[in-house]
Amino acid sequence: MPALKLFGRKWLAATDDLVYPGLFEIFIRIIWLILMTIACIKYYDETWKCRTGGELVRVFLAGELTLLSIIATLLFVVVTHSSRGAITDTYSRRLVEPLLTVKVLLLFPEVVWNVLGTFWIFTRHVECSDDNYTIPVVEGLVLFHWVLLGLTMLGMALVFDPLGSLGLRDKTLQDFEEHRKVSSTWIRRFKFLWWMQRDESADETFQHVAGLLSALFRGTDLVPSDVMAGCILMRVRQKRETLELRRFHMLNRPVYTSDAREIFRLAPSWMSLEWAQHYMQLSVASYAWIFVMYQHICTGCFRLAKYMTCCACFRRKHNAVIDDNCCLCNLAGVKYLSRLSEDDILYASFRNHLCEIPFCVVADHKTASIVIVIRGSLSLRDLFTDIAAASDVFEADGLPPGSMAHRGMIIGAKVLLKQLDQSKILTKAFTMYPHYNLTLTGHSLGAGLSVLLALLIRPHYPNLRVYAFSTPAGLLSREAARITEEFVFTIGLGDDLVMRLGVDSIENFRTSLLITLQACRLPKYRVVLNGLGYTLFGIPERDLEKLWQNGNTIGSMQGQLPLLSDPPTRQMDATLLERNVAMRRYSSVRLYTAGRILHISRFKSALKQKDSDENGSDKCRYEMRWAQAEDFMELSVMPRMLLDHLPENLEHALTVLLGQQDEAPEDISIV
Repeated sequence: MPALKLFGRKWLAATDDLVYPGLFEIFIRIIWLILMTIACIKYYDETWKCRTGGELVRVFLAGELTLLSIIATLLFVVVTHSSRGAITDTYSRRLVEPLLTVKVLLLFPEVVWNVLGTFWIFTRHVECSDDNYTIPVVEGLVLFHWVLLGLTMLGMALVFDPLGSLGLRDKTLQDFEEHRKVSSTWIRRFKFLWWMQRDESADETFQHVAGLLSALFRGTDLVPSDVMAGCILMRVRQKRETLELRRFHMLNRPVYTSDAREIFRLAPSWMSLEWAQHYMQLSVASYAWIFVMYQHICTGCFRLAKYMTCCACFRRKHNAVIDDNCCLCNLAGVKYLSRLSEDDILYASFRNHLCEIPFCVVADHKTASIVIVIRGSLSLRDLFTDIAAASDVFEADGLPPGSMAHRGMIIGAKVLLKQLDQSKILTKAFTMYPHYNLTLTGHSLGAGLSVLLALLIRPHYPNLRVYAFSTPAGLLSREAARITEEFVFTIGLGDDLVMRLGVDSIENFRTSLLITLQACRLPKYRVVLNGLGYTLFGIPERDLEKLWQNGNTIGSMQGQLPLLSDPPTRQMDATLLERNVAMRRYSSVRLYTAGRILHISRFKSALKQKDSDENGSDKCRYEMRWAQAEDFMELSVMPRMLLDHLPENLEHALTVLLGQQDEAPEDISIV
């Protein structure tokens, strides 16, 4: 940070990103230099025996040795300068750009020299008798050189920024014009997704996604490695701040318990762990055969085989199954995971377009309900629906005027409602089971769509209920979210990323990321090296303890990471930076997750920890509490933030919690 400026444009790399690539190239070129030296020593005299072209081989070898020596020396200088200074200290690395320019310009003599070598060696200009080694060795070196040049070109292509024109990002350019050009570039990129262009909502969705992506990091001058280093630093910073608040007894500590009777004492009867675990199984079943293969890589096909229908596309028996394949593999996956009979699956649409998500309508006799099960994100199309996260007006009976919701999910919910109306499946279902209730459920994207669809159809089904698992954070405006607490039961696990992921939280994360990078005094290569150690072994407690001894820095194996509050000048710079970034906010309305939220957290009491150590077991236990939507507005960098979103982990947590109810109640714990 900031981006590297080279040949009149910016690149997706910074001047401090060249340490590890440079060391790798130095290693390769030194090996190559050694091989070339050995070839010269061993075969230089042999070339005198060649009938023709011996002098060409000698010139080629001498020229290659010269180029290799110059480039290896230059790379060493580039790496040395690239490793200097903090992440935002570009003055210490001011020579990197001219040195790198020389390095890139040396590609031209390298290419020319290798072209000449290829022409000489592979066009019979060199003929040597009684020698089986000289020419094959030189041919191998020429080919290896082409491979290295190809890798260099690939590296330049990876860091090429199509928006890197310095004129486009010039400070005098108006912000609106910059935003328009960046959005146009994203839309041109989306045209490569040709298989999505025919989807009904393609143009609208692409426009929304392009606008959001162009706005989130506009003008920040971040490169991908800055984001990676910033995430590492923010994880250390967040852990430090948590420990510091606990040290001074300033941390608001939510109370968790494993006693379901205490948790659900004042909750409606339909909000229970038993029903939640049951509907979680149905939500998992919506992922169909892909989830079966994911859980059972080797045996998945055999598990699905007995539920498949061979050549179903020719039998025309399944009018209630839309867009499945010829063997009805998706339907087979739903039947296997849900343990429902085929007669109980009243309708299943596996059509997956932009903002059109697969779903099933089933008759659940265990709970006497007609259940709409909506699948979560599983394809690239679903990802576009997720990313179209800007707020838009959402109108439904019972909501206050001006209510807002996630734009992509609004489109998806209306598409689902249209499919339900066209198929009249709910009317048919309640004709068959007139005394059943209506329930909606889903995981992740499916949870958000369940909530919005429920709001649209609730006037016709006032007693409906929603079981939403890992519901996205940026779903509804606050007043609308409060209304959903009457009929939506939301369950989340631990540090689930998606439950905290919204436009507002991403913008706050962007600001914190920039301030953290500005505050760091370590060079980026050491931050990345520390991050590798933290990933493998965690953040050592002894390193965090050094923080409290000097009060200003976080000790680490590689150095020290500063607090934001250390120097007054850094405080002032951080304030100005935060104010500048805040002026470029994309979201005008803050969106929240929906429903009454049960948050589940992992817990080990001291007694259980001792038993685990003695028995060599590590049985994880869970506790829970009622949470507020405001608790999920901050995006944190945590080790399990992706794992806690996976449906199998949430299902496992619910199963363990149910098992714990049969054991002796645990003491209330503070987490």
